[in-house]
Amino acid sequence: MLKYWKVILLVLLAIGGSIAFYGYQLIYSPNVVEDLEEKILNIPQGTDFEALTQILTSKKIILDESSFRLVSKVMSFDTRKNISGRFELKSGWSNRELISLLRANKQAPINVTINSVRLISDMAGKVSRYIEPDSLTLLNYLIDQENLEKWGHTPETVLSMFIPNTYQFYWNTSPEKFVSRMQSEHDKFWNSKGRIESITKYGLNTKEAYTLASIIEKETTNPKETKTISGVYHNRLDQGIALQADPTVVFGVGDFSIRRVLNRHLEHESPYNTYIHPGLPPGPIYMPTLSSLDAAIFPEDHKYIFFCAKPGYDNEHSFAKTLSQHNRNARIYHTWLNKEGIRK
Repeated sequence: MLKYWKVILLVLLAIGGSIAFYGYQLIYSPNVVEDLEEKILNIPQGTDFEALTQILTSKKIILDESSFRLVSKVMSFDTRKNISGRFELKSGWSNRELISLLRANKQAPINVTINSVRLISDMAGKVSRYIEPDSLTLLNYLIDQENLEKWGHTPETVLSMFIPNTYQFYWNTSPEKFVSRMQSEHDKFWNSKGRIESITKYGLNTKEAYTLASIIEKETTNPKETKTISGVYHNRLDQGIALQADPTVVFGVGDFSIRRVLNRHLEHESPYNTYIHPGLPPGPIYMPTLSSLDAAIFPEDHKYIFFCAKPGYDNEHSFAKTLSQHNRNARIYHTWLNKEGIRK
């Protein structure tokens, strides 16, 4: 009889051991394919467990769906209703490692670079390459009248909310969270290094200073001249002289291939035409660099009222205090343009 029970015990132990080993295999054996081609997995908002499982199988990320489902049940992951984000996977991961990552929502952040755009629609398009909301969804949120009023912006000034830089976001960032972060970065920028104090001294608010920086940005790519050009525009604003900034004319015309601003362009009616309308235009004409922003905020102190491009392709300018000096500089430059065959 004792021998009989020993046999039964051994059988039970063998069965238990087999079950334990099977369970161990389910949980800890590799179930993410070894030759994983796409190591980044983007899971859209609103994805539940069933939809997630379909994504993992359709993309051939996991080897065995059944074991994934079973371990998910053991780890209380199979009841999740909203699983979303950008996740970095590793080849050969076990079910436990994969589920732990997703359950803890350990997303892989993504660097979003915001710069070099002309319109708010361009900005929305650029950002949508990095985060889940598409460009139209993001744009509609940015130009929504109720949102603009809440933020204290108009469609013309909303671009000035965005400080050029590289920021880290999660892929499933909503338009609301994106703008909230940008507002925070905007305030952080302006409330540092005495920037608010400086523009207040010059009678500008943040939107106006950003707009001025955008004009400076399109006037020169020479960092040695940005603060000098800024000083010219500050002097003209102080003295009530029209800015007469060619980049604003080009923006108003809407033909950004123009290399030479002609009289017909100067006569083009647009609120952005600073030859026709005094003061700053309604909003920025481009997203300025940080260098141009600080040039607008901290201009060079001088008496120049005019500047004109120098002959050549070095993007340098001649500065003048009087109209006669400026006219002479302009004649020299126009003669060079004609010689180079640059007529439009």
